Amino acid sequence: MKKYRIVNVNKKITYGENIIVADKFFDRFLGLMFKKEMKTFINEESFDGLLIESCNSIHTCFMRFNIDVLFLNKENEIVSIIRNMKPWRITWMYFKAKKVLELNAGIISGNTNVGDKVEIICSN
Repeated sequence: MKKYRIVNVNKKITYGENIIVADKFFDRFLGLMFKKEMKTFINEESFDGLLIESCNSIHTCFMRFNIDVLFLNKENEIVSIIRNMKPWRITWMYFKAKKVLELNAGIISGNTNVGDKVEIICSN
């Protein structure tokens, strides 16, 4: 499984070194549901976050922990930020968003802003 490093280019903030991508239907559908923490189902390997491709809205149904969320457009610019999203919530549809980055709650600092650009770098 490929892992990625995601960095805010404007603020020089690293959001994660081991971000996994959900780009297939089942991976996108399952997301972080039923997990107690960010670990894969297959081998219980830890990861820092989940990047969901082709996505502009999420829900946290069946999740067991809070998350921070970045909605990204096709240029990887942040179009919306949700901090500390609780389980059993649904977001609005952000029509400009093409990807969603889900991170553990508390990762997105207060100086991350809409309009910041992120870089997605393959780390393996």
